Formats: sequence, structure tokens, C-alpha cells
Amino acid sequence: MKANEDVDDSTLGAFADHLIRQGVHGLIPLGSTGEYYALSADERERVVRVTLEAAGGRVPVMAGANAGSTRDVIAFSRQAERLGCAGVMLAAPYYSLPRLDELFSHFRAVNNAVGVPIMLYNYPGRTGVDMPPDFIERLAGLENLRYVKESTGEMPRITELLRRCGDRLGVFCGCDTIALESLMVGAIGWVGGVVNALPASHARLFELTADKKDFAAARKLFFEMLPTLELMEGGGKYTQWVKAACGLMGHDCGAPRRPLAPATPSERRRLREALSHVGEGRRAHLEK
Repeated sequence: MKANEDVDDSTLGAFADHLIRQGVHGLIPLGSTGEYYALSADERERVVRVTLEAAGGRVPVMAGANAGSTRDVIAFSRQAERLGCAGVMLAAPYYSLPRLDELFSHFRAVNNAVGVPIMLYNYPGRTGVDMPPDFIERLAGLENLRYVKESTGEMPRITELLRRCGDRLGVFCGCDTIALESLMVGAIGWVGGVVNALPASHARLFELTADKKDFAAARKLFFEMLPTLELMEGGGKYTQWVKAACGLMGHDCGAPRRPLAPATPSERRRLREALSHVGEGRRAHLEK
């Protein structure tokens, strides 16, 4: 965001390029940390276009296409497909609190309307609706349901999803503080917000667990990252602090759009201290 709260296209494009150069394997614009809920329809389209252009085919771009109604989710999903996204990420529609039978009909309708992969996003802390593993297993029968981002923060959810439908759905960790355990037991990826501030460390942790299977080195790195991850997860200001942390790391993304407010000076000091535990943070010469 610019100082006047307009979307800053040039900074967004440059930042997407930075994340790719630091080793991240994919981008998901318009997720919850990406403030999709605070953007107009035109702004949402611009964000997707800018991100796709910046990525230039180097990594897949899977757009968040969430909204409050099935009609709008279908429209945003079709738009993402038309623009060239590799897929869409979908949480439960917010505020209306659909029951599971209604939610199944919702996802079935979106599935039937698009031809790209869908990543489920189970985040009851934000949406007010939980999608338990048996329900997600049922959804796995839909043709385009390929992935799930599990964000309850409950490690048994990850293992239960892997047991029930890991052969049909790629399971992604969606809670930063259990990322190491999730990757070690078979999650195929990690979708996070703090990766915006520490992209190289996140990519390195994935490489150590998924490719090299060097769990001792992965644990050492994760413990360095943990003060930042725990602060973000438990501080009650996730989006605000992610943006502040990006600025401390030398990539000013602006403040969030109101009603969210920028981090205070004391909060920035806490973030700076946490980031200093990570080699990537020390090398960045954290901004004061």
C-alpha cells in the first residue's frame, strides 16, 4: 500500500520478484495476509495481473478467490483461470457460517465452474467455519480439489489428513509454528505469511526437510525462526506485523489498509529482536 492506502503496483511487482529470487516455490496473492477482503474487485484483478507479470512463469501463481457468496467465488475463480493462474485457494465463505452440507454444495459448484486446481484453505479462526478431516476427505472426491492448506494449528489435523486423503490431496501446512513437524511427516509444502519477511529461510527449511532430509540442520534453522513465528502467530496482529517485518528487512510494503493500523514503535522493537535470531535477519542489517 502507498501512504494514501492505494495499492502500489510497482512495489508489489518488485516484491514478488524478490520473493522468487530468494527461493520461494510459488506465490498466492489475495490470501488473508494479502488483505483480499479490503480490496475492490478491480484492485483484486490488478493484484493478480501484477503478480503474474512479475512471476513471468518462473513459479506457479495460485490466486486467492474468496468471497462471501458462491456466485462471487465462482466469478473470481474464473477470472483467475482466465488470467493464467495455476489454481485458486478457497476458504469457507465468511460471515454467513454455512453448514457442512451447504459448504459441500458451494465447493462442488466452484469445482464444476473451473478447470484449474483448487486448494482448500481451512482457517476457522478467520472464517468461523471448520472443515474437519472427514469432510475434507469427502471433498477430495471432487475433480479439481487437489490441495489443502490446514491452518487450525493442530498437528493431529495434518497427520489425519495425510492418513485419510494424502494419496489424493497434497497437504500444505498453514500454521507457521508447526511447519517443521508438518514437513517431516509428509506435508508437501508450507503456505505462510512470515515467508514474506524471511523468504530465504523458509525456502531453506523446505529444502532441508523435503529434499535433503537433513533434519538436524532443519531443526536448528527452525529454532532460529521460531521466536519470529511464535510472535507473529500469538501476537494478535499477524498482517500488521508481517508488513512491519518486511519493512525491517529492507522491503517496505507500506501499512495495511484500515481498519488495521501499522505496528507501533514498541512492536517494531519486539519484531526486530525476534528477527535478529535468524541468520537472514542478521545479514539484512535490520532497519531501525
